Amino acid sequence: MNYDAANRLADQLRESQEVRDYRRLKAIVEESETTRALLKEYKRLQMTVQVSAMSSQSVPAEEMSRFQQISSLLYAGTDTSQFLLAEMRLQQALADIYNIIAKASGISLELPGLQ
Repeated sequence: MNYDAANRLADQLRESQEVRDYRRLKAIVEESETTRALLKEYKRLQMTVQVSAMSSQSVPAEEMSRFQQISSLLYAGTDTSQFLLAEMRLQQALADIYNIIAKASGISLELPGLQ
């Protein structure tokens, strides 16, 4: 397999508006140790909520409450809100690209039991 196309895609991604916005905003939010800690905790709790949802289990009330509180704090801040939205846009673009590649290869991305 020739990886030239993958390397060209990587170059295009590095130059994309989504990646440039994400990196710029990441540098801003990482300037604050408090913000870095809040983002780390937010992502940990977000993963807990997502895993619980996928396994049809409920999230402990205190974890859900903490997730909601941290979410409110982060989305209330201009820089952190813009960063999280930029991160979501980049993740969506990467998911779209992966889906295109997966379809070309014939790999199914459907999760068992979810249709």
